[in-house]
Amino acid sequence: MTFRIGMIGPGGMGRAHIARIHEELGGGRVVAVSDVNAEHAARVADEIGATVCATSAELIASDEVDVVMICSYGPAHKVDVVAAVEAGKPVFCEKPLAPTAAECIEIMAAEQRAGRKLVTVGFMRRFDPSYNELKAVLDSGEIGLPLIYHSKHRNPTVPEIYTWDMAINDTGIHDIDTMRWLLGEEFVSARVETPRKTRNRFPHLQDPLILILKTESGIYCDVEIFVNNQHAYDIQGELVGETGTVRLSDQQRIERTGAPGRFHALTQDHNQRFGQAFAREVGEWISAASRGEHTGSTSWDGYAAACVCDAGVQALTADGLVQVDMIDKPAFYA
Repeated sequence: MTFRIGMIGPGGMGRAHIARIHEELGGGRVVAVSDVNAEHAARVADEIGATVCATSAELIASDEVDVVMICSYGPAHKVDVVAAVEAGKPVFCEKPLAPTAAECIEIMAAEQRAGRKLVTVGFMRRFDPSYNELKAVLDSGEIGLPLIYHSKHRNPTVPEIYTWDMAINDTGIHDIDTMRWLLGEEFVSARVETPRKTRNRFPHLQDPLILILKTESGIYCDVEIFVNNQHAYDIQGELVGETGTVRLSDQQRIERTGAPGRFHALTQDHNQRFGQAFAREVGEWISAASRGEHTGSTSWDGYAAACVCDAGVQALTADGLVQVDMIDKPAFYA
């Protein structure tokens, strides 16, 4: 059976997913698209032989759509996720699930009314081979209890529409979810350190910044977020345990020597770095949905990450420690 996918927001991320689904993966086909830019939606639909829906609501309600993929602007997510859940259709939503924790609570309430998990959030690092190897070492107990986790999230540049808070709730959210998943704990506090600013930033940005988080058991995690480093999409991570450390070295696929010295290539964007993870993530979502099952991150994961982002954004505008405020985890997500 080929699952019929309706895509809301076939922009850069959406079109990358379409290419994966149609060229690399089996079991699914994007048969309908909608976008706030009707001309763009028509161009994409024409390229892939899909139907154009005038609105996202029309797409979700269509009998020709089995599952929904949302790749639109974050503030538009909640309405469409809830509509897909109420229609009983599995929905894959790119991060963030919603911009605020309060909106995520509304999504979880709708899902619990539906009586089954229908929402998967696009946290692709959970499907990356390197992160999975790191987690396997931690879970084996070989390096004892985890004490500290260092994360680095660097981009070559960002557009001027990138707002002051996006360093945390659009960029750092991936690191936040990854650390929750790796460590198996929620965060309880956040603070932000503001180093000297790069001259290459837009004036409204604090760039770089360092987000410092503490988990329930006292593990300290720091995330360097630097979105105008001018040279590479550079993702790093190092876990410090009681008796050893584990560090990601996934950029170094091959090493060369020559006039510049000894070197290896660096990726330039998230699709290069996490292409394999994206493909596995979407492939598993399609496969699970076809069996009537759920895989990957849940609405709770989207909510928990949003809570940490809310605290981080608050910490960016005020000195000192900000507590992460979360509701008790519903049994539905246990």
